[in-house]
Amino acid sequence: MKINIKRIDPSLPLPRYETDGSVGFDLITRETTAVLPRSFALVPGNVVVQLPRQHMLLVSSRSSTPRRTGLVVPHGIGVVDSDYRGPEDEVKVQVWNPTDIAITVERGDRIAQGIIVRTERAEWQEVDDVGLRSRGGFGSTG
Repeated sequence: MKINIKRIDPSLPLPRYETDGSVGFDLITRETTAVLPRSFALVPGNVVVQLPRQHMLLVSSRSSTPRRTGLVVPHGIGVVDSDYRGPEDEVKVQVWNPTDIAITVERGDRIAQGIIVRTERAEWQEVDDVGLRSRGGFGSTG
């Protein structure tokens, strides 16, 4: 699948898959960003991505990011919709600094990974009874 991509700063490399088996490609930080203690920040990912309809870009922390920097992605993932594709719609990574010290993300760091996912939109069909037994909620399997 070919996807149009625009780099905000063309001196930085395009995102790339690091191995033949990688499902995620690394997003490169466009500017140095200081994340204050116990604060959120948006780290610019340097790209505008024109996804096909019925596709999304899932943005996830790289597995080494929390261990290496102390930063976490507060929701676990970010979702970039296919209609977020205008000239100013740079992919950004929301991060949270749970520590008591400022953490700096340097320009050119690989801060997160993107995964392109095919999606479907549901057509709701409302019913009075789903006909199944309830499992009991969170932690109900063990």
